[in-house]
Amino acid sequence: MAIKGKAPSASSVEQNVYKVFPNDLNSKYTVFGGLVMSLCDRTALIVAERHSGSTCVTAAVDSLNFLAPARAGDTLIVKAAVNRSWRSSMEIGVHVAAEDSFTGNTRHVVSAYLTFVALDDSGKPRSVPDVLPETKVQKRRFDEAQVRRDGRLASKRR
Repeated sequence: MAIKGKAPSASSVEQNVYKVFPNDLNSKYTVFGGLVMSLCDRTALIVAERHSGSTCVTAAVDSLNFLAPARAGDTLIVKAAVNRSWRSSMEIGVHVAAEDSFTGNTRHVVSAYLTFVALDDSGKPRSVPDVLPETKVQKRRFDEAQVRRDGRLASKRR
């Protein structure tokens, strides 16, 4: 049975919000990197499971880049979408912004790419729907995802 393709918008998360409190801070009073990494992983998992319709596991995290610190009182806004899928894997792009809830000003704090694998009921990889880009931005992300995948596979062979 063929699996129908899906547009990125069918599974994207537009706003997963997290309010930063003092217990989320390190000794420099910025948000723990591990907390942000966890938010990225959890949000990307939602996208992967929505896209595939099955349980998924994180297979790789690449290019997790901290661009600016988030601080106490900020609201973290996590956005994620599937960029491309292959047989059983999917690349999910994640964007994290820190928002000042009083002014509405936002700044981009993290970008990341995570690869997930869909699993069947016995824990084996299963096929996932193709990604059907709808916009120029989605098409660019789709094409760039293949370049990143080729790099990941080449580095595994070394």
